[in-house]
Amino acid sequence: MEIRGDDEASISVGGDKSPLDNVEVEGGEASSVLRSTLFLDNVGEVVLTLDSDGLSWELLDSFETDESICLGIKFVPKVATEIKFFDVYGVEFVKYGFNHGSNHPNAGKYFLSRKSYDSEMYRFSVHGVQKSQTQPCLWVLTTYTFGHKDLRTCQLWVNRINASLKIEVERPKNLLVFVNPRSGKANGCRTWETVAPIFSRADVEAKVVVTERAGHAFDVMASLANKELNSYDGVIAVGGDGFFNEILNGFLLPRYRAPHPPSPSDFIHSDGSKGSALVPKSNETVPETAHKNEDNSPLISSSICNGSGLGDFRTEDGPSFTDQDLEFPRLKERFRFGIIPAGSTDAIVMCTTGIRDPITSALHIVLGKRVYLDIAQVVRWKTSSTSNVEPCVRYAASFAGYGFYGDVITESEKYRWMGPKRYDYAGTKVFLRHRSYEAEVAYMETEPEKTNSAAGKGHPLSRMRAVWGPEKSERAICRMNCGVCKTKPVYMSTRSPRATPYSRPEETRWRRCRGHFLSVGAAVISNRNERAPDGLVADAHLSDGFLHLLLIRDCPRALYLWHLTQLAKRGGKPLNFEFVEHHKTPAFTFTSFGNESVWNLDGELFPAHQLSAQVFQGLISLFASGPEV
Repeated sequence: MEIRGDDEASISVGGDKSPLDNVEVEGGEASSVLRSTLFLDNVGEVVLTLDSDGLSWELLDSFETDESICLGIKFVPKVATEIKFFDVYGVEFVKYGFNHGSNHPNAGKYFLSRKSYDSEMYRFSVHGVQKSQTQPCLWVLTTYTFGHKDLRTCQLWVNRINASLKIEVERPKNLLVFVNPRSGKANGCRTWETVAPIFSRADVEAKVVVTERAGHAFDVMASLANKELNSYDGVIAVGGDGFFNEILNGFLLPRYRAPHPPSPSDFIHSDGSKGSALVPKSNETVPETAHKNEDNSPLISSSICNGSGLGDFRTEDGPSFTDQDLEFPRLKERFRFGIIPAGSTDAIVMCTTGIRDPITSALHIVLGKRVYLDIAQVVRWKTSSTSNVEPCVRYAASFAGYGFYGDVITESEKYRWMGPKRYDYAGTKVFLRHRSYEAEVAYMETEPEKTNSAAGKGHPLSRMRAVWGPEKSERAICRMNCGVCKTKPVYMSTRSPRATPYSRPEETRWRRCRGHFLSVGAAVISNRNERAPDGLVADAHLSDGFLHLLLIRDCPRALYLWHLTQLAKRGGKPLNFEFVEHHKTPAFTFTSFGNESVWNLDGELFPAHQLSAQVFQGLISLFASGPEV
């Protein structure tokens, strides 16, 4: 029989003259099973079998293993005997050398009698992943090193394993990697050095860009021609949520065009009461008029933001956005984003992988996992109360917050030298200040809601609902293979992939809330992090097509502290207070009645006096599989 590996070298099997007389092949060329006797490091001689699903092995000879007996029950140590190809990310030759015998104490006598125990041999390692037995969602590296006296036997196995791995078409081969050396505790470069060998073993080519200033990654992403961007399977951010936001905006702003959400001035009030219904002034969508705008955000230079929120980019593809529009759907389907956590909170990673671990995130990337993520389009219409209407677009993947959230990010900018601890310090200062802001929020209703307005309540203590809310088991928590994320929202039109929920205004209903708010927030995802283990909204999903609008009305400091305490503990009920309103909506508008108005977009400052936002379901995909728990 003749076998051909990837190197086109033929190897004969069978007969006394063959150097591979221990190799057996069953089946045809497409579905062959390969089997031979090899030496497995730290185990001993095994019969290794390769089939369409993966690798399995069994000891060549049985021997007495290390075991114990308790109350008549025999306990035998569990030893791995197989690995599936979907858990293998690479195979490589290792240097010629010794393989070690079994770790089992009772196996020493058995293996000392075998020549292979003390002899050198050719070796190859199979690199894979296994799930931690102690920490949910944690993936750990595992390596199985096999050896044989014959080099061509090892070559045959490496070629066949590589051929099987190439069938996994979702796995990336070329990636663009941005490393933020200042993220978190300024350990971005060190984090990349830790995970870089994983990409090398997986045969993934990575072009690495270490950023030198704020906005560097945005400039690179925005200036790339689609032709060049198509040469990559995705882009990786080694940093925090703010750094990912910079890369996301660099990708979307010059390439994705969609109608703006309604501005606050596009509505008329049906009556003057709080919570009243609103109707659009007309059936026309908001025009994308170009105006010059000065953007004070530290994230992106003001020179790239014009009135439509799209920069004047010129690439080799040409300045016309028509070509970009035609390219975007195809680019969106094949192009994925990845995040290797090195930031201060890493909420997006926590929500998409379930754990804040660089190794786990790197393994999700090289194994080609995919999960879709909602993206919010945020349009600032006015920077201050006296400025002209100058729309400017930003995109957010996790959260947009005003009031307490905006004040914390503003205050924390003064203490960057403190690292991640600056958020705790700034949060304490802002909490003690206990400022509320007068504003008006309008949001689109999608289904009848149980009113939870605080209007008309008496004593502050009577404004608090019973703390006992829905049991945790009743929450539809987002997880791997989530059924909610696969369901299309009822408001979405099937006529166009870019149709907005207000494409048919006669079918929409808007409500407004005006008052003094401690905070206004819109969560795209649950935003789980170390300070809020269940997130801001525990049952928010990665791709359900909704924003979770959180309105925290003015209340006594003690009650607000109670609310924050509930956020900070697992299984808490932070939304079960009368001064807290939670609305699931695809779009909302905001108008401030004060002089200061600063928003927090994915951890970055965004001054906005008038603002509106809408969500696009599953606009991008990430190298992740969703949290397992």
